[in-house]
Amino acid sequence: MDTLTRVLSLRNASPVVSGLYWSGIWLAVGALLLSALLTGSSFSESGMLPWVFGVHGCATLAGGFASAKRSGRRGWYFGMTNGFLYTLLLMTISFLATDASWTTAVPLLLLVTCLSGAFGGMLGVNAGSNSR
Repeated sequence: MDTLTRVLSLRNASPVVSGLYWSGIWLAVGALLLSALLTGSSFSESGMLPWVFGVHGCATLAGGFASAKRSGRRGWYFGMTNGFLYTLLLMTISFLATDASWTTAVPLLLLVTCLSGAFGGMLGVNAGSNSR
């Protein structure tokens, strides 16, 4: 049985990749909540940009927290790296899926994700077991 659990368990050694996993999970939760908000209320898609930035900010905050907690050091660095790579991955997927172009919202998104990831990293490095 020990062999089976060892084979089925996924253990990631990189703190940044672990943070990106958690960012993706929180992005999925936020997207589901925004979809329910759009379906169940009178919000229009054109007025959802601040809400979308909020979801991306929360996702990178959680990812920065997870990556810095895992690393145990340099929380703002791992958090900001998580935010930058998250935005780069998001823009690559957006370009490949919908042929999205560069707009003025992209630098703003990069700023939001890097700052919230750095803040989450600062919180995460202090929550880790190595900080005591």
